[in-house]
Amino acid sequence: MIARILTSFAIVLTFAVSPAPAEAQISLGVSSSAPETITLPDPLTPQSVRELVARLSDDQVRGLLLDRLDAVAEAESATREQVSLGATINTLWTAFHTPLVGAVKAIPVTLSKQAEAIANFVATFGSAGVWSMLGFTALALAAGFAAEYGLGFFTRRWQTAEVAQDDTTLWTSLSHLFRRFIREIAGLVAFFIVLRTVGQALLDPQQMVFMAPFVLYLVWVPRLTAALLRFILAPTRADLRLVNVSDRWAKYLYFHLVGLVFASGVIRFVVEFNLANGIPLAELRIGFWLTVGLHIYMVVIAWTAREGLAEIIRGTDPDRTRFDETVARYYPFYVAAISAFMLILLIVITGLGKVAILVGAPQYTTMFWLFLLPAFDSLIRGLVRHLLAPMIGEGAVAETAYKSTKRSFIRIGRVVAGIFVLLMIIGVWNIDLHNLAAAGVGSNLAGNLIEFLMISAIGYIIFELVSLSFNRRLAREMTSGDGDVAEAGGEGGGAGGSRLATVLPLMRMTAQVAIATIFGLVALAALGVDTTPLLAGAGILGLAIGFGAQKLVTDIVSGIFFLIDDAFRVGEYVDIGGTMGVVEKISIRSMQLRHHRGLVHTVPYGEIPKLTNFSRDWVIMKLKFTVPFDADPNKIKKVFKKIGAEMMQDPIHKDGFLEPFKSQGVFEFNDVGMVMRGKFMAKPGAQFTIRKEVYNRVKTELEAIGIPFARREVRVAIQGMDHGQNVSDEGKVKIAATAAAAEVAEVARLEQVDGTKK
Repeated sequence: MIARILTSFAIVLTFAVSPAPAEAQISLGVSSSAPETITLPDPLTPQSVRELVARLSDDQVRGLLLDRLDAVAEAESATREQVSLGATINTLWTAFHTPLVGAVKAIPVTLSKQAEAIANFVATFGSAGVWSMLGFTALALAAGFAAEYGLGFFTRRWQTAEVAQDDTTLWTSLSHLFRRFIREIAGLVAFFIVLRTVGQALLDPQQMVFMAPFVLYLVWVPRLTAALLRFILAPTRADLRLVNVSDRWAKYLYFHLVGLVFASGVIRFVVEFNLANGIPLAELRIGFWLTVGLHIYMVVIAWTAREGLAEIIRGTDPDRTRFDETVARYYPFYVAAISAFMLILLIVITGLGKVAILVGAPQYTTMFWLFLLPAFDSLIRGLVRHLLAPMIGEGAVAETAYKSTKRSFIRIGRVVAGIFVLLMIIGVWNIDLHNLAAAGVGSNLAGNLIEFLMISAIGYIIFELVSLSFNRRLAREMTSGDGDVAEAGGEGGGAGGSRLATVLPLMRMTAQVAIATIFGLVALAALGVDTTPLLAGAGILGLAIGFGAQKLVTDIVSGIFFLIDDAFRVGEYVDIGGTMGVVEKISIRSMQLRHHRGLVHTVPYGEIPKLTNFSRDWVIMKLKFTVPFDADPNKIKKVFKKIGAEMMQDPIHKDGFLEPFKSQGVFEFNDVGMVMRGKFMAKPGAQFTIRKEVYNRVKTELEAIGIPFARREVRVAIQGMDHGQNVSDEGKVKIAATAAAAEVAEVARLEQVDGTKK
């Protein structure tokens, strides 16, 4: 009972100190049907508390306490959130301007403090000790240089001859530069080992503490950078240069980038020297001003060499896109922006007192990788250009497929490079990626964001790989055909593509949509978004499509069965209820037909009652020739056979034949002459070219043997006249007029018949 009273009294005190008024009323359920309204006593006295406890159960006490604690926590959280934004901005501004003000105030004492650091150094070792230290360091450096030169002298016999300027390729350039780089690295390693060995023998450990950073930052690292830049820029050999840049800018960048590394080494050495000699960073801001100068130097280099940097980023790929040109044009501004941002970040971190984060100079490593990111893009484009397999086939389709494949590899390389640079930056700042990724929304938004980016990147790579696989297969299918799908004369009926060439675009689109949907939902879930409503919405949308768009469903299902039946393929000439044309494009619900006169018909699959395909497997062409009645059919048959044999040997037309051209004998007699018919079997698409050649050859051969084609004639019979020479001049005029009138009437009749057929 005492514990219960104490608990109740604590609840009352909670009410008293909470933002809610003391006379607030709380409704607690004493039963499932009749909640009781509890009024806090006023004033709060021990007697009133006892009376309240007497009529409350344990569950009511617990519920009342939880409700009030939740209300207090929510109020405090809201207050904290309202204050956090303004406080954060104020904190960041203070952290930014405080180091600037301190650095300006420290300018008058900069020289004196630096002199004090040097005096402390001399006092530590004495004048004689300092001179001996410098002398021993010079001896160690001389020994290192001698070892490097000796190694180069003894290994000169294994050096290959210089590559001639007129005999340079990518692989010969890479081979020569890499061998030279390895020799230089071996020399630097020998230099470092001998230098360190001699230095440890001549200098005591305390002296080594001062001289080791001097040699490392101001000698070895700049020389290593120079070797690496000679490998990439080749300032003295334009024919071996791995990047697209002129001699002027190659030499400029080589000199100033080595100078930039040397300047950063000076900053690190000066800062460590001052700290080791008893001058705190807060008292001497020379490191701050040197860092500002270093960033200004970066901006000056980028602006001065903007033309050369743009050349490097642009590369030599002839298939550059507008994005590539934009990146190349604005790369110098990108370098300046990154340099300014990292300087501001460095100042803020210093102002926040988080100087320990800057141990190891992560800001310089971050700038290095960010500066290289666009250069990685140029490198990726160059590698893809040289390593990608040659174009499959010839023509516009093959060229488009080749470029699409190349861009896919480039996009995949860009994503991989971006992930690599992101991981390197995370590593230099000592960010625990696992803990960040495991953090919940609100606890650590950065972790969710990183996980979102990683999942999105993986999904994009899979998306591109699937698209790349489909595109390569589709290019192989579309370029393995015999040529154009329609004959150049403007008639339809050309050969179509393969079945895979028709189905693969739909399969590709389906796979892309599935990958984008799955990884999109997973990435949103990683970001903390509840995807359940999205899935529910998708289900409702599916029901709406099923009930409200039955025609669309009919079109889709009909198209699936048409594709299963292999009723048509892209490039085939078909007839759909009088609508004729080449199948130019198919989608999930319709197909587009290109008429041989240029018209485009869009036909939904659900509206196809019957489909006639003119381009499947083979085509038989039957040709008619009208000759005079007195012509010898056997001679004409031999002519047809001769033409068929000659065309089967013709290199231009032989591949289009499935069966040779041959005679089918006399087909019919009409009022003009005797109709002879011939036929041949050809591949779809080749029949029209063959038909033209057959017509030309038949005409030539028949004229050679004296058999002309029959022409329509009008004959007038005059009673009593057996021979035309007995007709008078007046009669001849009448006969000619009658014949002309008959001919005009016949032409008019034929034109009327042709118009009716059209």
